Amino acid sequence: MSSTESLIETDVVVIGLGAMGAAALYQLAKHGERVLGIDRFVPPHAKGSSHGGTRVTREAVGEGPAYVPLAVRSHQIIADLEKEFDKTFLVKSGTLIVGSPMTGATPLHGAEDFLASSIAMAEQFGIEHEIMNADELRARYPQFRSFRDTDRGYLEPNAGYMLPEALIEAQIEGAVAAGAQTMTDTIVEKIEQIDGKVIVHTNKGTIHANRAVVAAGAWTRGLLGAPFDKILTVTRQTIHWYDADDFTPFGPENMPVFIWFVTDRLEDYFTGFPVTDPSEGVKMVASRDTPDTDHETIGPKAELWESQDFYNKHVGPNMVGVKPDVVNNATCFYTNTPDNGFIIDNHPKMDRVIVVSACSGHGFKHSLGIGEAVAEVIHDGESKIDLSAFNLARFL
Repeated sequence: MSSTESLIETDVVVIGLGAMGAAALYQLAKHGERVLGIDRFVPPHAKGSSHGGTRVTREAVGEGPAYVPLAVRSHQIIADLEKEFDKTFLVKSGTLIVGSPMTGATPLHGAEDFLASSIAMAEQFGIEHEIMNADELRARYPQFRSFRDTDRGYLEPNAGYMLPEALIEAQIEGAVAAGAQTMTDTIVEKIEQIDGKVIVHTNKGTIHANRAVVAAGAWTRGLLGAPFDKILTVTRQTIHWYDADDFTPFGPENMPVFIWFVTDRLEDYFTGFPVTDPSEGVKMVASRDTPDTDHETIGPKAELWESQDFYNKHVGPNMVGVKPDVVNNATCFYTNTPDNGFIIDNHPKMDRVIVVSACSGHGFKHSLGIGEAVAEVIHDGESKIDLSAFNLARFL
């Protein structure tokens, strides 16, 4: 796409090519739509919410029954992509959730007892899983040092971790092969709907489209204004990689992805990932309720003291063999709603614009299914998976 073109016409324009946008672009192209994707950077990149090398995935998601079909469908689409590209995009190390019964705790992604909710979803949807007591956890996973006697573990063997950058790249490549076009390093300045047409103004020209998908992450509230500027919050999150005495116990054949509620306080939970490349270290993260911030002020790296503090609070007391030496760290930002649920709905004043946003922290595992569902809404008029739980009206 030449930067000298002042007017472009297309069927659908997708704004933002991160997890949600890349999936929507790919599926719209597969559905035969003439589609254009726009990103202010060159995806995949580390300037949003869809980077960091790995993302937790599982099908029995504790957020509730509205989410499970999207996660299941995403896994099916990934399997198809792996055949199409002859690459691995999902490593089935298993996903382990550990904790004790929680009452009155601060909800994680809207679930007060995330472990209990995950187990309930697995049972409701017939997802293969295993439940372990504390003694079984200690025997199987010597990498962990502080299981409580009341702890139990939920293991989903066909889950694990996704490779976000590789998935975004593959879906954009697949979309282009199916006829999609892209404009990168392109800033969307304004979007409006006039006489049933969506008009997108960028620093490289104007796009006229029949429909638009806004999957702009943290940029959504600035781009769309009211009511999103009051609904969405953006928080800075940190990611940490540490050295180990021996990386063998932390390989995907020996350790699953884990989400560990060490106490009944949400601030004590953290997540860890298996290691495939020892030079990269052992990755540890945790979602944190940090102040709403201007994402433009967030730098790419965490401070060294933040990685040291994370180690002292979470890793050192609970992991065996992970050293305090910091191999790397990074930041990303989360864009969230007040109930931490997704928004997948039409803009309240522009019915030709679908907003797909506020999915941070638990969205990537659903993104491929969401992309397909959005493409179905645009191409067929409705999606096979019910999206009504993700309506905007709950915040208005």
